[in-house]
Amino acid sequence: MQLHYREIGQGTPLVVLHGLFGTLDNWQTLARRWAEASHRVITVDLRNHGRSFHTPEHTYELMSADLLALFESLQLDAHVTLLGHSMGGKVAMRFALDHPDRLARLVVVDIAPRLSDMAHQDDILAGLNAVDLSTLNSRQEADEALAIHIPQPGVRQFLLKNLYRQEDNSFAWRQNLSALTDNIVGIGAEISAPAPFLKPALFIRGGKSDYVTTEDKLYGIPALFPNCQVETIVDAGHWVHAEKPDEIFELVHAFAKS
Repeated sequence: MQLHYREIGQGTPLVVLHGLFGTLDNWQTLARRWAEASHRVITVDLRNHGRSFHTPEHTYELMSADLLALFESLQLDAHVTLLGHSMGGKVAMRFALDHPDRLARLVVVDIAPRLSDMAHQDDILAGLNAVDLSTLNSRQEADEALAIHIPQPGVRQFLLKNLYRQEDNSFAWRQNLSALTDNIVGIGAEISAPAPFLKPALFIRGGKSDYVTTEDKLYGIPALFPNCQVETIVDAGHWVHAEKPDEIFELVHAFAKS
């Protein structure tokens, strides 16, 4: 089974991984901009997301192996810049530590390698599981079911991007909701390794987000990625690329061509 991906542009390879409940579509606007700036951009749907395969297992070790298989299929050499946001950032860190020879540099957006408490996802999972797909007639009905657990319209809009109609006109989720529900604690797992990743690494955090703390910046990240720089986009939250796309574009473009 191979991960679903989309490729655009020519030049220095830049592989992009989305976060939990996301898809490669979340990064298409920036992908086009990076492609226009002479990058070969490959956006990827991780397992149990988007149009990639579904499986009961969902671990960082397996997602790293999925990515290695894609690298080999695309014959990507060691000039790759790998970027990941949130859960995708942990996949990217796991891959960099597992296969340092396959990368030139690493970009991680608003996530640290430490253990994450996933209790903040409880309401989202409750909302998604409250949508009865068997009786659903419209996206509006799905939004109303989500709203009981998720009051933020922007979060609901993001989640509803995963809802689609099947050939028989019934609704389904792109993500494997049962697998993500069952594995939610493991999605917060710590990323560790016996040896650090010594190549350049750029960590970008949102100034309004608590996903990367000062302690992470000073100790946790450099312990595994000693050749790192940590940049803070002051007015951004966790969804840095959606809130401040120009800043993300410039930071990643400059780093990837360095």
